[in-house]
Amino acid sequence: MLHDTIAAISTALGEAAISVVRVSGPQALSIAAQVLKLPSLVLPRKAHLVPVADADGGVLDHGLLLYFKGPASYTGEDVIEFHGHGGVLATQRVLERWLACGARAAEPGEFTQRAFLNGKMDLTQAEAVMDLIHAQSTLALRAANEQLGGAIGREAAAMEQAIIPVLAHIEAYIDFPEEDISPETGAALLRRLDAVLVRAQKLIATSEQGRILRHGARTVISGAPNVGKSSLLNVLLGFERAIVSPTAGTTRDTIEEIIQVHGIPLRLVDTAGLREAGDEIERVGIQRTERELERADLVIEVVDASLAATPPRLALPPELARRRILILNKSDLGIHPDWSSIPQAIPLSCVSGDGIEAVRDAIRDVIAIAGPLAADHPIAINARHKAAFERCAAHLTAAKAALERSEAPEFIALEIRDALHALGDVIGQVDVERILDVIFSTFCIGK
Repeated sequence: MLHDTIAAISTALGEAAISVVRVSGPQALSIAAQVLKLPSLVLPRKAHLVPVADADGGVLDHGLLLYFKGPASYTGEDVIEFHGHGGVLATQRVLERWLACGARAAEPGEFTQRAFLNGKMDLTQAEAVMDLIHAQSTLALRAANEQLGGAIGREAAAMEQAIIPVLAHIEAYIDFPEEDISPETGAALLRRLDAVLVRAQKLIATSEQGRILRHGARTVISGAPNVGKSSLLNVLLGFERAIVSPTAGTTRDTIEEIIQVHGIPLRLVDTAGLREAGDEIERVGIQRTERELERADLVIEVVDASLAATPPRLALPPELARRRILILNKSDLGIHPDWSSIPQAIPLSCVSGDGIEAVRDAIRDVIAIAGPLAADHPIAINARHKAAFERCAAHLTAAKAALERSEAPEFIALEIRDALHALGDVIGQVDVERILDVIFSTFCIGK
């Protein structure tokens, strides 16, 4: 497939000022000579104003031709980009002309897949391209840019470089079986393995941060009916998303929206009020609320601060209880003395907006504790990276145990090689074929 020349529309479908048709492959320039009325000399990285000719010599569009000669291009191959007018029909006709002249329609993610296969980026950088496109917050954008710059790949490569000398020492003892590993050498090798294990564990700890940055912290707004849950959702969103009514039980189903708070993406879920159900519809809504609470990363419990506290309040498992924020809503009506003894409760008036900044700060602080979302640790691995680093850590732990027990060096070397293979999976150096289709199938056409 790398010998094919591929083409696709690289901009979003719909009307716009411009559209981009991208072509990559060994025949990109020769096919361009059939599609475009080229100047006598096409200079790389220079814009040329050219018309697109149809099969009869008529003009389909006028636009800018950009030629990137391989390997100095995104894919490492010859790349042509045609920047034309952004009409849906005109762009489609231009693409069809490229395909009619010998290019093949690109598969999803094929441009980036070629960049990876041609050594322009490692696998973590290729994945970062999609993270960058899908980023919904400033922290997610920063993490994607760090990964695109090779941060995770550099960490994996540094761990590899630390492990390889250990493997070399062990294999030297395999070649000379009459020699035992001396205590001093064994201690030095153990220190090296320990140092790599620490790095692996630090990276594994960022997987929760990566999940939150990529998908958002699932934040459930819960409480009794008519305490202001929907009002809080609307205030946080900045527009009227949920219906607000003094009638209890207005919200029957969950409402979900995505917002950004201090750079952290949140999936806000407004839920039905928790109480004894009055009818079947309300019962189903309350069941959905309970399911959402089981999946939550953060719970915002809202109470009516103007009324006396009525036990029991929201019951949560211990691991989720520390990620709960208590909001004393309707503080503009006065706060009942029952609430004065509850620490860290946040007074709020959804009517005036007083206290909303304190709510945002509390959300940031709780997510940071649960995440953690450390500003000085921009690396945030995804689930695939986590699995690979966990395998690496498991094999290194087994190698350490075997070394401490003075087992045969063949067994120690086997565990270390498996650890290296796990690191190779991170950046795509080992057993690549089995994961490529899964990764690149999530890309959009034209990228």
